[in-house]
Amino acid sequence: MKRHIMQNQVVNHAINYIISHATEELKVDDIAQVCGYSKYYLERLFKAETGESIYSYIKRLKVEQSAFRLKVEKESSVTQMGEEYGYSASNYATLFKNHFGRTPVDFRRQIQEDLRRNDFFHEPEKDLLDFEECSRNITVEEKKEYFVLYERRKGDYHNLSENWGDFIDRYREFITPDTLFLDVTYDDPSIVTVENCLYDVCMTVDREDPRLQLQKTAAVGITSRVQSETLPNTMVIPGGKFAVYRYKGYPQLIYKAYQSVFSNWLSETGNRIDNRISYDIYRRIDEDCYMEIDICIPIR
Repeated sequence: MKRHIMQNQVVNHAINYIISHATEELKVDDIAQVCGYSKYYLERLFKAETGESIYSYIKRLKVEQSAFRLKVEKESSVTQMGEEYGYSASNYATLFKNHFGRTPVDFRRQIQEDLRRNDFFHEPEKDLLDFEECSRNITVEEKKEYFVLYERRKGDYHNLSENWGDFIDRYREFITPDTLFLDVTYDDPSIVTVENCLYDVCMTVDREDPRLQLQKTAAVGITSRVQSETLPNTMVIPGGKFAVYRYKGYPQLIYKAYQSVFSNWLSETGNRIDNRISYDIYRRIDEDCYMEIDICIPIR
């Protein structure tokens, strides 16, 4: 099933800001100011594009992002995690249980079983890759930033292959021999429901390309809403320190590679994920779907 493309640049800018500032106190007034629009206009745009109010999205993002970190930061206490996202211990426990149907302690105890029962885990009879197996495929690197043209969707990550075909057909004119193709998956499907998973398909482009000059104007709110909805979205994927897992295989086992890094490699090395974007760079895709991709996870 095809998913709605979230084209509105103002809404996407708001989402990017919220995701990168999730541990801070986020007010709709402040987000509207960042986007250059009134609070009430932004709220209408956001609800029409996402199906959620800004307040509901912030609340959901905070609890889901904190749940992911409870999973990968095994040394952090539940109280510490709640405080980092602005909640007292009792408020955090209540919010968490209302959202997930279990306490943070129970969630942490059961998450390894949950991820193996997920539809993305295609070898439930086999264990995750251990620390040594992960380490053989991981290097820690300083990555440069990428300026990309992208399309954003909410929905099932299983639709990525179909979305890629549509995306390339739509923006073929921007492809050059130096183009890189990337995807950004913002959510862990072992934690976030399928319908709320957010993802981008992206290609690198020249930020000085004259075909994108109107895009820059639209991003600061000078063009009309109609124009901003029909122009392609662009953004910068930040550089910095990344753990890069060089995956070679078939799409069915990418989830297992991700979960192995999250569950076994990160905690053993003492590295922590920060609030920059995780992304995949496609290096090779064969007709039989064999692929080689760089899974890039921001660490500090």
